[in-house]
Amino acid sequence: MNERLANQPPYPMVRLEEWRQEIAERGVQLYDFGTGDPREPTPALLRQAMIDAVPEVSQYPASVGVPALREAAAGYLQRRFGVEIDPATEVLPTFGSKEAIFHLPMTFVQIPGDGAASAKDTVVYGEPAYPVYEIGALFAGAKTHAVTLGVDNGYAMDPDGLPDSLLQRAAIVYLNYPHNPTGFLLAPKMYEKWVTARERFGFVLVSDECYVDLHYEGDAPRSLLEFGREGCLVLHSLSKRSGMTGYRSGFLAGDAKLVSTYRRFRASMGTTPQEFVQAAAAVAWTDTEHVEARRAVFVKKREVLLAALVERGLRVHGSTAGLYLWVEVPDDTTDTDYAARLREVGILVAPGSFFGEGQERFVRLALVPTVEECREVAAAWPRR
Repeated sequence: MNERLANQPPYPMVRLEEWRQEIAERGVQLYDFGTGDPREPTPALLRQAMIDAVPEVSQYPASVGVPALREAAAGYLQRRFGVEIDPATEVLPTFGSKEAIFHLPMTFVQIPGDGAASAKDTVVYGEPAYPVYEIGALFAGAKTHAVTLGVDNGYAMDPDGLPDSLLQRAAIVYLNYPHNPTGFLLAPKMYEKWVTARERFGFVLVSDECYVDLHYEGDAPRSLLEFGREGCLVLHSLSKRSGMTGYRSGFLAGDAKLVSTYRRFRASMGTTPQEFVQAAAAVAWTDTEHVEARRAVFVKKREVLLAALVERGLRVHGSTAGLYLWVEVPDDTTDTDYAARLREVGILVAPGSFFGEGQERFVRLALVPTVEECREVAAAWPRR
């Protein structure tokens, strides 16, 4: 077995599946807030677009993706952020954002002794974090540096708090806002600081923006590409935005040289969504009505749960965007103990420690169950 795989702890969501099975075996009604896989139906126009595009003869898709999808993605970036993107050279379809996050370190990390003129062997990300930032880096042979984030700094990753020696060795720095798991946003001035730091130290700055269209309070989230292009990449996904988690569709966009380099790498793997999925994705990036309808449903779920949690005396931090509520557990318990207590009544949540060290005071709720189920949970949630 690959040594890095052998030394890697089990993927956190595997534990959630085990707990899900335990609840089912007890015959208890399950309210699954563990994994961010919404249960609302994929909009009919997207399902039909995929069906209509299924060919009589199935052939390999081109690794660069179909032009219609790249053009739809560029059009989305223009409408949503006012960013001009060349669909021919600055966009590349991906299997959601997870695939790209896993593979980007293999493309851009430079290990000493591999013929690199200088070491660019470290991947930097904020923690708590999506676990794949670390996993992809380790499989690429890179070092990792997790920047501890917390309530006191609004989970904002700040380059001024990092040593020059780290940023000089950084191959990739990941930003993730709206932040998973906390739902905090990054201020415009912080994006500007990161673009300046990238210009100084030469790392690839990657912004994971897959929750950018799910926002509930204040101004709409921004994109890194509004602040810089050279050395910058953004990742977008249709999973939560359009209810297409099972379709596995997203895109990478930004600096044409970086996109070209990544395109060269991906051609060796042959990974591109099937063209009938790309046809549905092109419609999804073009249509906005289904996005607003889905967000309205998440708003209702959030309102019901927030009211119940506040009534129980629990504090909810951030959570102004994204698919999650970041809840501080009572003082006399830990995240895992509180999650176990909730499972007794069929409520499945993810402990904060699943997303990094120092997060044992929190649990994450994904806005997955139906509105009616959220109302049932509001009544069943244990009191302190």
